[in-house]
Parts: sequence; C-alpha cells; structure tokens
Amino acid sequence: MLIGKVIGTVVSTRKEDTLQGLKFLLLRATDETGKLKAKDDPVVAADAVGAGIGELVLYATGSASRQTHLTDERPVDAVIMAIVDIIDKGDKVSYNKAESE
Repeated sequence: MLIGKVIGTVVSTRKEDTLQGLKFLLLRATDETGKLKAKDDPVVAADAVGAGIGELVLYATGSASRQTHLTDERPVDAVIMAIVDIIDKGDKVSYNKAESE
C-alpha cells in the first residue's frame, strides 16, 4: 500500500464497458505527514471508498489494484482502498485528518 493525496478528478465519458460506474481520481504520492513528494508523477486511481479532493488515502497499484470488490476483473492499475484518519509513527502522530481540515 502507498500513501497519496487526492489532487483532482478524471472524467471520461467514453470508456471500456468494464470501467462503467467507476469514479477516477488523480493522486500524488506523499510521505507519512501528508507532504507531497516532489518528483512523483500523478497517478489515476479508481475510487473504491468515496474519497474526495484533498484527502489522504491508501492506494495500491499493479495486480493488487484488482483485488477489491469494486475492481475485481477490471483493467485498472491503481485503486484507492482507504481514507486515512490518523498516522501514528513511534508514539507521535505525524498526520491527523481532523487537524488538517
């Protein structure tokens, strides 16, 4: 799993039939504090959990991205599978969603 921040949406009115009904979001990788990694390119991910712009999320890429109920047997290479509330690193909270809003 990777940590990323939702930075936008991707709208596609024409797509492969098996992709119908999927919401696509644009992500950038972050560190454990939610800070964007400078050199990482954006990733388009299918949203399996209802994430929104600005949220910190957990996502998977490659074959693992086809392991959710929503993406099973679909041609996706990235999926958002969780919205992050808190990251606790060594008894220190490095990210807290409630404090970042």
